[in-house]
Amino acid sequence: MKKTLIKLSIGLLLVFSSASCGDFLDVIPDNIAVIEDAFQTRESTLRFLATLYAYLPPYNGTSNPALVAGDEVFVNDNVSRTWAGRRINRGGQNVVDPALGYWGNNGTVRNLFVALRDCNILLENLDRPFNLTDSERTIWAAEAKFLKAYFHFYLMRMYGPIPVIRENIEVSSGAEAVRVKREPIDDVVNYIVEILDEAIPNLPLVIEDRALELGRGTAVAAAMLKAQVLVTAASPLFNGNTDYANFVDKEGNPLFNITSDNSKWDLASVACKEAIDIAHQAGHLLYTFPNAPLSWSDTTVRKLSVRGSITERWNEEIIWASGTSAVGGLQGLSQAKIAIGLTAENRESTQSYWGPPLHVAEQFYSENGVPINEDKDFDYGNRYAVTTAGPDHRHYVRTGFQTAKLNLNRELRYYASLGFDGGVWFGHGVTNDLNALVVEGKRGQRAGRLDETRYTQSGYWAKKLVYYQNVQQTSTNSYSIRSYPFPLMRLGDLYLLYAEALNESSGPTAAYEWIDKVRERAGLNGVLESWSAHSNNPSKPTSQEGLRQIIHDERMIELIFEGHRFWDLRRWKKSIDFLNRDIQGWNIEGDNTETYYNVITYGKHNFLNRDYLWPIAEFDIISNNNLVQNPGW
Repeated sequence: MKKTLIKLSIGLLLVFSSASCGDFLDVIPDNIAVIEDAFQTRESTLRFLATLYAYLPPYNGTSNPALVAGDEVFVNDNVSRTWAGRRINRGGQNVVDPALGYWGNNGTVRNLFVALRDCNILLENLDRPFNLTDSERTIWAAEAKFLKAYFHFYLMRMYGPIPVIRENIEVSSGAEAVRVKREPIDDVVNYIVEILDEAIPNLPLVIEDRALELGRGTAVAAAMLKAQVLVTAASPLFNGNTDYANFVDKEGNPLFNITSDNSKWDLASVACKEAIDIAHQAGHLLYTFPNAPLSWSDTTVRKLSVRGSITERWNEEIIWASGTSAVGGLQGLSQAKIAIGLTAENRESTQSYWGPPLHVAEQFYSENGVPINEDKDFDYGNRYAVTTAGPDHRHYVRTGFQTAKLNLNRELRYYASLGFDGGVWFGHGVTNDLNALVVEGKRGQRAGRLDETRYTQSGYWAKKLVYYQNVQQTSTNSYSIRSYPFPLMRLGDLYLLYAEALNESSGPTAAYEWIDKVRERAGLNGVLESWSAHSNNPSKPTSQEGLRQIIHDERMIELIFEGHRFWDLRRWKKSIDFLNRDIQGWNIEGDNTETYYNVITYGKHNFLNRDYLWPIAEFDIISNNNLVQNPGW
């Protein structure tokens, strides 16, 4: 019997565009030569479904743009000089070999158009396996649609208008058929929402077989993705962006609607609430650390609740996590060298160079829950001056330690998220929180610079990413680590998305509840109470503009190091403000308090308006004469 060839997709144009037209149309994916082999049985079909999840962008310390190409971390030049992310955040992106792109074959990390091809292949062939049940067929089709929506969304955030891959193109269609056009943003959004609406009713509410299926799509994850898509579509980058007034396709059709439409925020708020309702129905809650010993302070437990919302595997707050991105190495990059007995000979088991710059430390609130430059009681003008930590700071900073005022009297998430010189780092094999280990970060000390690569340039560490029971073993020069799947969606993020959408659609009043839920876990009062009592701008949360700024700040604090800030700054059109400034930190060459606590500039981020959208490689533009390049490139 003649075997049926797999259909050709848009992705193949981008992968094999160097071939001649004749050769190009003869291409069949090497790993799946025939439909019968890929979908003969339930087991082979399940393996194909698993490959779709394998296309998820990795969350690691070198290749995910949201982690390495923004402004949340700075890695010393001895390590990062050749990194693609460093090239991007210093203004070195280009069209010849775009860094960390996901479109095409030039400079891509993963070609997501190939992922879309494979999603369509699965959808077209689920009727083939003889031993696949009707229920499984329905659920697996919904999973493929969910992933198809996610991959479209990922590409849209990066590139703006993209070709929509509704179905694969037949091999017999000819070369011209695969030279597709970019579609207007509104059409892309509508298609993503359409296939999510098809998927949500057929996805499980919760994963029943947790031993085998965690990480697969659920109705909650699909509903939250819909909310993310609609919030993004309503945001300034994509909604009424007049910078793209002349951004048209080859036929002169506009790819952006430059008239702002506030009804998009109405749609977004409805989608957020629907996702929250489904999440609550599925049992999702904000994570709190369970069963803490009575001897532990409330402060320690709250800090572990903040860290655990990320590092505790599959906790009740996580809506979807990447089962293909186990966070192991990233923890070693973020772990300060704090173990007793570390020497130059036994400190190499952690890299410790994942350093948040000073502006990240300054972004967190004061202990009163307002920005430090607004707090009436915070000595903002002297924040770099040195003072001594008293006993009331013992769960945050070692008592009697001399440190910058910037490190004292801050909100709890500051201490849960950041490691710093003199800062308490609970866990790491110590179970008595009064004896918690402390970071010693000055030159020559165990966490400080002792070699040419394994040090943080800024004097801060991304403690939030490190599971609290990890231990650097001095006797074996090893790092005992518990990995976890990187969270892609969690309930705290969804609450803040809903607050944002409510504020934009109907004003501040309805939004307070959802911000305050997130703040409560961090031990903070609600926004109205906090600003009224402590801010030099007490009416700020009562206006739409003021609450917008608060929500933006809240997202950047609550979701720090989770890969959201990078995309948020873009959709808010704030990257031009945040990503054009000096990269600063403490003087890590200082070996005493006087020399260490001086602000040093280590570099500068650079961002142009063109950087809001990724460039398409020139090679791909030449290969497909129906494509147009993004503005500025």
